Amino acid sequence: MKLASALVFMLVFGAAAAPQGKVRIRKAAVKIAEKALIRVYGKRQIESERPFKAKLEDGVWTVYGTLHCKDQDGNPTDICVGGVAVARISEKDGRVLSTMHTK
Repeated sequence: MKLASALVFMLVFGAAAAPQGKVRIRKAAVKIAEKALIRVYGKRQIESERPFKAKLEDGVWTVYGTLHCKDQDGNPTDICVGGVAVARISEKDGRVLSTMHTK
């Protein structure tokens, strides 16, 4: 059953979601997450959410995008509606555990 689940996962998310080995640094976690998120949400959307940030907790990297907001005059603001892409990556082997987009 595990093999079948892994094969379905790889078909949906592609080679980027295949195990990568131990993910020791933030930059590697972001790279794996971006590849998986692009497959789900599209290159344009994910590029618009750069830079991505990552934090490691209990063996799982949580990688999330940046929400860029502008006021009616086009100036940056902290007041906005929207969400960012999020991916959870296994530190142990680089597997993509989940992807989602906040609202």
